[in-house]
Formats: sequence, structure tokens, C-alpha cells
Amino acid sequence: MALTQRQKAAVIVRLLLDDEDEVRLNQLDSATQNLLAEEMAGMELIDRQTRDAVITEFCDRLESVGVTFPGNLDGTLAMLGGKLSADSTDHLRRIAAMSGKGDPWARIAELPQKSLLALANSESVELIALMLSKLPVPVASALFTELSRDRARTVAQAMSLTGEVSPAALHRVGLVLLQAADALPRPGLATPASDRMGAILNFATAELRDDVLDSLEREDAGFAGGVRRAIFIFAHIPSRVEPRDVPRITREVDQAVLIRALSSTSGPEGEAANFILSNLSQRMADGLREEIEGLGKVALRDVEAAGNELVAAIRRLESQGDLTLVPLVTDDELG
Repeated sequence: MALTQRQKAAVIVRLLLDDEDEVRLNQLDSATQNLLAEEMAGMELIDRQTRDAVITEFCDRLESVGVTFPGNLDGTLAMLGGKLSADSTDHLRRIAAMSGKGDPWARIAELPQKSLLALANSESVELIALMLSKLPVPVASALFTELSRDRARTVAQAMSLTGEVSPAALHRVGLVLLQAADALPRPGLATPASDRMGAILNFATAELRDDVLDSLEREDAGFAGGVRRAIFIFAHIPSRVEPRDVPRITREVDQAVLIRALSSTSGPEGEAANFILSNLSQRMADGLREEIEGLGKVALRDVEAAGNELVAAIRRLESQGDLTLVPLVTDDELG
């Protein structure tokens, strides 16, 4: 049975459909998807000999290919992954979107929440309604809840006008929002100042940390509050670490470091040590207590250094997504 190239392609796709994880037809352009579907609609029975011949030809062509490239900038950036700098990736995606070769909505979806909120508060409600329609639902929901009540109501009403928007118009709206996002001021340092200061104070001595926080409280209470929320020290472990995560954390540091960190017996540090020990197996906790007793008196700076190493391990696990810290609740939030 003689088949055209399109029919051969349809045979290969039909065989691949048995394994849904291997088929990504939505990555093809719309015209190609339509042609493929139309070709498959006109086909019925293919004999085994013809099927085997098509598979053999397909495999021979695959073997003759040395290397393949995506053929477009979006695919290339996906292939390169994190190999490019954020600035280069952003620049290339902007070029692709503005030239009409890329999807502006993919880049809009990756904008930080702060930038999306700035757009949502400055652009027309019709554009924002379309933006919320295109964003992933969790992102759109988080953004919508940040709007003022009046703004949220008008945007919600504008959602009724989005049903008849054509793909071409939607693409143009994406370009408009992308240009507006590019015009937003960009800080040289992505991390908020309070988070950077908090990260520094995490590993300062307790005396220095308290002195700095007291000074900040007098000069700028708002900034000081942000710094306090960013700080995570050994004494915070009972309130911010889930008991189920304790065994995993203790495996992240050397035994000698763990023993020194747990040698605190009084104050918040002693409570943190007891919290860790009480959430380990009885056998392991008893063994650690015996080793702690054998240490004798440990210099305060060595205890603090060991506690800092344990905190660094917790932060590392958090950054890797292996644990989630309980959010800090301040006195103002409680009141």
C-alpha cells in the first residue's frame, strides 16, 4: 500500500498515541495540527506490512539525523534551561515576543508578583481581565486578592467582555502588557533590603544582632519589622520547624556539630535543643544526650557557631524545597 508523507506521519502519530506521555501535538503549529487531524480522519485500515515499512523508514530517518534544534527562540530557551543568565533570557524573550515569533503571555506569566500587581493597578480593566484569564489560576487568584475592592469589582465585571477576543487580539494585548512591564523600574538588587539584612544578622552574634535590631527599631520601625521577619536563628526552631522535619535536619550536619549545637541548656536556645531532641527517636536522643554530657563546658562562641551551621542546613533544605518553614507571626500581627 503506497502512502503519502502525510499519511506516513499519521501512522507514526497513531502508534505513539498508545503512549500518551510521548505525544505533545500541541507543540506543533495550528496549521500542522489541522493537517494531521484531517489526514487521520480520512484513513481507516493499514495492513501490518505497510505499518512495518513506515516504522522502518521512520527509524532510518531518525538514525540519519546528527543533531536537531528547536527551530524557534522559545524552544531554544526551554532547551538551554538555566544555562543562560536571567538578563540574557529576559532580553531574548523580549526580542522574540516583540518580533511576533514568541508568546508574550509565557513571559508575562513569569513576571514577579510585584510587577503583575503594578500592571493590574495601572492598566485598563479590560486588559487586566484578559491578563487574569491567561495567567495560571493560582497566580491569577493571588493577584486578584491583592487588588482593592473597587478595582477587583471592575475587573470582575470586565471579565464578561473577554469571551469573544480573537487569538490575534489576545497576542497584541500580551505585547502591550509586556511593553508596560518592561517600562516598570527594575531594582539593581532583586532581594528586598530587609531580607538581605536579616540574612546577614542570621549569623551575627546574639549581642550584635539585638543591638542592631534595637537601633533599627528606633530609626525605622517598618524596616526593622521586615528584618525581624527575615531573621531565622537557632532559637526560632521550635516555632518555625515542623516536628516531622527534625530527623531530616539532623542528618544534614556532622555529629560533632549537632552535639555542640544541642549543648545549650537554658533560655530560648535550650528550648530549641530540647525541641530537637524530643522529636528524634528515643534511642538517638539518648545517645546524643550522653555525648553532650561528655563534652563538658563548651565555649559560647562554639555553641553559636554550631547552631549557625544547623540553621544554614535548614535554610539549604528550604531552598531545595525539602521543607517549609512555618511563617513568623509578629506581635503586631497577633494584636
